[in-house]
Amino acid sequence: MAARRRERAVGRSAEQSRRLGAGEAGLCAANIQQAEPRAWFSRLRKAGGLEMKWRTILLQYWFFLVTYVFTALEAVPIDIDKTKVKNTQPVDSAKIEPPDTGLYYDEYLKQVIDVLETDNHFREKLQKADIEEIKSGRLSRELDLVSHHVRTKLDELKRQEVARLRMLIKAKLDSLQDTGIDHHALLKQFDHLNHLNPDKFESTDLDMLIKAATSDLEHYDKARHEEFKKYEMMKEHERREYLKTLTEEKRKEEESKFEEMKKKHGNHPKVNHPGSKDQLKEVWEETDGLDPNDFDPKTFFKLHDVNGDGFLDEQELEALFTKELEKVYDPKNEEDDMVEMEEERLRMREHVMNEVDTNKDRLVTLEEFLKATEKREFLEPDSWETLDQQQFFTEEELKEYENLISVQETELKKKADELQKQKEELQRQHDQLEAQKLEYHQVVQQMEQKKLQAISPSALVENQRSSHTFEA
Repeated sequence: MAARRRERAVGRSAEQSRRLGAGEAGLCAANIQQAEPRAWFSRLRKAGGLEMKWRTILLQYWFFLVTYVFTALEAVPIDIDKTKVKNTQPVDSAKIEPPDTGLYYDEYLKQVIDVLETDNHFREKLQKADIEEIKSGRLSRELDLVSHHVRTKLDELKRQEVARLRMLIKAKLDSLQDTGIDHHALLKQFDHLNHLNPDKFESTDLDMLIKAATSDLEHYDKARHEEFKKYEMMKEHERREYLKTLTEEKRKEEESKFEEMKKKHGNHPKVNHPGSKDQLKEVWEETDGLDPNDFDPKTFFKLHDVNGDGFLDEQELEALFTKELEKVYDPKNEEDDMVEMEEERLRMREHVMNEVDTNKDRLVTLEEFLKATEKREFLEPDSWETLDQQQFFTEEELKEYENLISVQETELKKKADELQKQKEELQRQHDQLEAQKLEYHQVVQQMEQKKLQAISPSALVENQRSSHTFEA
């Protein structure tokens, strides 16, 4: 029976693949064994990452692009316990779509990576490079040795990107209608390429692209937390403003309903500590369909390394928390906010990364994972506080935010008043033009009447005779 449940695990992993956006079916660890060794990628990912080749270099030094690197590459082989997983079917890695980094130059970054992958010399150097070589810019100098064909493609990509940025600047200038703005100064705010040489892709461009992506992606989580905090403050602000519009009786009813919904939301099953043995065993049993008595961390790691690259990246980790989140959040319930659910998922992932990712490259290796299972915290973790047990902001922060909103509303009202005045002025000018047009039409009619009156009666009679003679 246990064997049949293990076999079902492969099919269940398809659900994880859909959550990760990693392709059709769950890429199981048995598929890893069939892959051709890619030592250069292993070095690249250990160096730190972006998440698809360059994402593996950056954010862990490009962590968001790791999956992308492997749409064309196969994974590092990992030995697997075949008694645990059976009859797995390989998945075409070409069907794995890279996730969006969220950077405004995301498409340019991916295209540069695609082109650099085609050069054997650059790939060989990358295979031997460590993260310090990449960050210091020494690897970027190897660009001078890539083939002419590759350089030509990179030049064209840069020209297209510069043209795109100039179009953005032109749109901004048109909206501001300010011809005194320095175009070159505006270009400098786009720091992922060298604007002094808009036609050629040089080593400086690669170096700037690496540094820009590293910096931007490292601040990605912080920005998400700030946006969530603003979201919660806006919710509370709107709730309080709505209460002000109600009668005393209605206000009490709404307050009572609000407290009841909070209580209902907080009444949920115990949430396991993220990354603890209890939490992972629950995934092992309910998601993978395996016997909890057979729980094995090594097999668990390989089952949930969905893209088979030998690492648990951030998306693969976040997928492990779905069962825990379902205990607290249900999209059908009015009291459950799905925005809060995603914030909870982010917090869980960050917590596990802080505990397990010892080299801070934003990727969890098998070695790191197994070491974490040996810690006391894995077996006897502290209780996990969900968002409903925490305060997102203080009253002082809310007041400050409301003041900011008030200032913005005042500015918007001022602009609205100005637009209304402009509208009224345009309407006045329109009415004035219509009046002038009517007056002009009346003058023309009067002139035509005067011309007719100026013709003598004898001339009219003569004209009538001439007309009759012609008809005869």
